[in-house]
Amino acid sequence: MPDAQPLLQVDDIEVRYGAISALKGISFRADAGEIVALLGANGAGKTTTQKTVSGMLRPTRGSITFDGRRIDGIPAHELVGLGICHVPEGRHVFPRMTVAENLDMGSFRFRHADQGDLEMVLTLFPRLKERFGQQAGTLSGGEQQMLAIGRALMGKPRLLLLDEPSMGLAPMIVDQIFRIIRQINETGVTVVLVEQNAAQALHLAARGYVLETGTIVLEGTGRDLLADDRVRAAYLGEELTA
Repeated sequence: MPDAQPLLQVDDIEVRYGAISALKGISFRADAGEIVALLGANGAGKTTTQKTVSGMLRPTRGSITFDGRRIDGIPAHELVGLGICHVPEGRHVFPRMTVAENLDMGSFRFRHADQGDLEMVLTLFPRLKERFGQQAGTLSGGEQQMLAIGRALMGKPRLLLLDEPSMGLAPMIVDQIFRIIRQINETGVTVVLVEQNAAQALHLAARGYVLETGTIVLEGTGRDLLADDRVRAAYLGEELTA
């Protein structure tokens, strides 16, 4: 019996920044309801991959298919309308707007914010409910990350792209963010996760891909990659013994 069609299929994409080839033929898939982790050192091409999927960059070669429709070349704002939401590294909340206003911006493609979505976000992130009328620029780093994810959820994503959601956060907040990512996924949202915390990401992920200098050098289930000696040595801080 053939495999079911993936929700997201990326085939042989190449992305260039001028003369520099940032992605050199990347291919991967994310099935509906999966968490997929993209791992690699800084500069490996993880963020470029996400930006290309979300329409912020255009590939010079290859194709991207979402739910059976080819989407490479479609502008980012139109992809949001298809249910592809991207939370980039750095959070990028609107600092002079309140938490409430930031969340409302997440539902911009709808005439009105869905009250059920808002209640869901505030249930996932009780801290945002406490800070509802506060300016986003006055929030802590962890609270801003919660707001950035919550704002994306207001767009009713089918595919959520998260770029380094744990970066710069205290360990207790990191654990909380990863628990929430699992909860989001359990509602049926497919997640493509770029994350330096390889152990946390692979414990969550159904499958993972390891990038080096714009190419995929390893792939497998999250469990298999956690057990892979090369991954353990390079990303989990474990020295191999002879």
